[in-house]
Amino acid sequence: MAVQQTQALPPQYVEDLQKDYGTQLTALTTSPLDTSKFAPQVAGQDALQTQAASLAGSGVGAFAPYITQAGAYSGPTGYQNFMSPYQQDVIDTTLADYDTQAAQGIQGIADMATRSGNLGGGREGVMRSQYQNKSDLNRALLQSGLLQQGFTQANQLANQAFQQQQGLAGLVPALQQGDISTLGQVGATQQTQEQALLDAQREANRLEAYEPYERLGYQGQGIASIASGAPGQYQSSVVPNPTPLQTALGVGSTLSGIYGNIMGPYRNRSN
Repeated sequence: MAVQQTQALPPQYVEDLQKDYGTQLTALTTSPLDTSKFAPQVAGQDALQTQAASLAGSGVGAFAPYITQAGAYSGPTGYQNFMSPYQQDVIDTTLADYDTQAAQGIQGIADMATRSGNLGGGREGVMRSQYQNKSDLNRALLQSGLLQQGFTQANQLANQAFQQQQGLAGLVPALQQGDISTLGQVGATQQTQEQALLDAQREANRLEAYEPYERLGYQGQGIASIASGAPGQYQSSVVPNPTPLQTALGVGSTLSGIYGNIMGPYRNRSN
């Protein structure tokens, strides 16, 4: 008994569209997609961030020279660096003036003894001795006072310098920290901008790479719509910022489903 086979064939223009679509799909999916063009990239450190890191490293122990210098201004000999270089000249001049005045006093005693007729006598000798002892004591007190004044002033200056060095020991690291913070913040802003540019370029490369898939998917939906006689709605397979693997799997599933929908109605045969 003869077997009659009936096959529902699509219109010729639909077959042509399907054949063209299959050719394009094969050509598009034969070569693997170069995902390196839109692989994630991390912006490198900005030059200001590098400078901040370098400054942070070199700034460790920056206080040490100031602490060392402060130590030189302390202790029993710290005042010596601040003694006036003219102090001895002042002392010598002052004592020389004092000695001149003291000599005038001795001469006054001699004049008095001459007028009283006791020149060279015992009374004159006692007066000279008493005057000289008191003069020597006053001279020693004057000299020690000048020395003490110079020491006190030098000690005050040494203490002031010690405190200044202590202040610098804290100030210098603080200023460096301020520079580090400023450089780091500005560098981070620059790095963020660079990262945004890399991300934007990556997104542009991704959209460009998937544009043929997107276009072919739109075409496939159109063919399926024509073949079925029902208007179709196309849904984009490219969403913002997917991972390359997710995108590739999504596009592959979409194209496979579309091709199945196109060819499905014409695979049924009745025997």
